[in-house]
Amino acid sequence: MSRAGVRSVYAVEVRKLSSQLAIRLLALVCLLAPFLFGAILKVQSGSPTDTLYGVWVHSSGFALSLVMLAFAGSWGLPLVAAIVSGDLFSAEDRYGTWKLVLTRSATRGEVFAGKLLAAATFTLALAGLAAVASLVAGAALVGPHALVSLSGSQFSAGKVLLLVAVSWLLCLLPTLAFASLAILLSIASRNGIVGVVGPALAALAMQLLLLVGSGIWAHMLLVSSAFTTWRALFTDHPYYGQLAIGVAVSLAWIGACTAASWLILRKRDFAGTPVVRRQGWAVPLRAAVAISAVIALFAVAGNWGPAGATPTRLKASFIPAFSNLTILQQQELGRNVPPGAKLNFALPSCSRRGSTPNGPGDWVCTINVLIPTPGSLPPQPTPVSYDISVQWDGCYKAQSPPAFIGQQLMRDAGGAQVVNPLYTIYGCFNTL
Repeated sequence: MSRAGVRSVYAVEVRKLSSQLAIRLLALVCLLAPFLFGAILKVQSGSPTDTLYGVWVHSSGFALSLVMLAFAGSWGLPLVAAIVSGDLFSAEDRYGTWKLVLTRSATRGEVFAGKLLAAATFTLALAGLAAVASLVAGAALVGPHALVSLSGSQFSAGKVLLLVAVSWLLCLLPTLAFASLAILLSIASRNGIVGVVGPALAALAMQLLLLVGSGIWAHMLLVSSAFTTWRALFTDHPYYGQLAIGVAVSLAWIGACTAASWLILRKRDFAGTPVVRRQGWAVPLRAAVAISAVIALFAVAGNWGPAGATPTRLKASFIPAFSNLTILQQQELGRNVPPGAKLNFALPSCSRRGSTPNGPGDWVCTINVLIPTPGSLPPQPTPVSYDISVQWDGCYKAQSPPAFIGQQLMRDAGGAQVVNPLYTIYGCFNTL
């Protein structure tokens, strides 16, 4: 396999992809979607609080980029990979051009490598375009302001910019994994619809499987889980185990799908007159049964392994975050907070609602805040309870009734309306 042959095929495929209307529309969507999303948020007071950092989209442009990344990882990037790569090989079957392509100066291996590189180039370029557009939209519509970490402290704008850029980069590998899956389905089925729709359905199935079970082993084998590992970087003490596993799983998916695609293509017989056979139901039925069996296996395996969410881990993450955000709230209200000040707590507790004490789901954490009283009386404990929704990967969203912590928005010392840091608390902890 010569480099010149690969370059020749790559150049042809790049021209073909560049001329496709679907790719141009996709690029336009990647460019304009962050600006449209930011503009909609600009004219309304609501915010997507169910998404990590959603409550901060009106305070920092970096939060807008992270919310876009969360949506892109769930649906957008797998769909981009599918549209770019899903019809790259099956188009030759549809137009009957395999013989013409393989009788030119390029070998079968060079055609495969050139198409593979072209798909990777456009997939990465579109993902990069979405990343840059989200950062520019956030900076232009909201502002490149500092952002609260997932531990309750405040990260500077420069640090957050670096972390957001790294987060988008980490999502490129799972995006390429979905592109390799699209190529495998395109070659195996010889059908562009299967190549495009298949990865999108796989992404949907993986998102649903991530909601099933309390174990962490099977969840980490799903390539969709690699889209969320960037959250570990936004804590005061970053943890890298999930990041390493996400990278390894993405590389494994890319290697397995690419190898299977090449084995199928290498054994294809393109010589002679193609025999047209009537398509029966046997092959689609077998494929549906196999896919259903794999999904069922992962659903059962969702309970294998230890539960990552435990009372000890949640409490060790939530209590410091609450303390840090309380201090931030008091500072924004203009009150004097001594350096290094911390809240005093009495018997904080976290427990899971349900029949099992560990695992993702609905939790409640109760904090007894010791508030000093005038004179010689001992501090009086004031209980504060938060309802917490914990995900399988250790990330959570906590909310409390406003009786003690106030409404979602408050007035700072200058009279400006800002987000109440204690109204919605986002956090993450290491589940390994």
